[in-house]
Amino acid sequence: MTKNKRATGKRGEDIACRFLKKDSYKILQKNFRCHQGEIDLIAKDKDGVLCFVEVKARNSEDFGLPEESITYWKRKKLLYIALAYIEVKKLKSKAMRFDVVSINLANNKTTIIKNAFDVND
Repeated sequence: MTKNKRATGKRGEDIACRFLKKDSYKILQKNFRCHQGEIDLIAKDKDGVLCFVEVKARNSEDFGLPEESITYWKRKKLLYIALAYIEVKKLKSKAMRFDVVSINLANNKTTIIKNAFDVND
């Protein structure tokens, strides 16, 4: 990954954290890594639902909306990472979902897409 891409990712994650906190999310972990890969943010929403959050930030929408870059395979990978997190943290069965924070860095438009996809999609 290039230095510029890492900087864009870090900037997007910082914006996402602030945005989520304003929406009463509690950030539990940033950049959880395991053998299957990495997930940007893990948080609990105001109702206590465990949220695995993928942050997508772009400098423009020339190539589509940020959230459109989450493929079927990326969704499957996020599921395996979420399951690894639950196992590592020894969590009992809880309500969970996958959210996406979409950020257009050109105009700072930030959107939370709650329950962005179903693991069976």
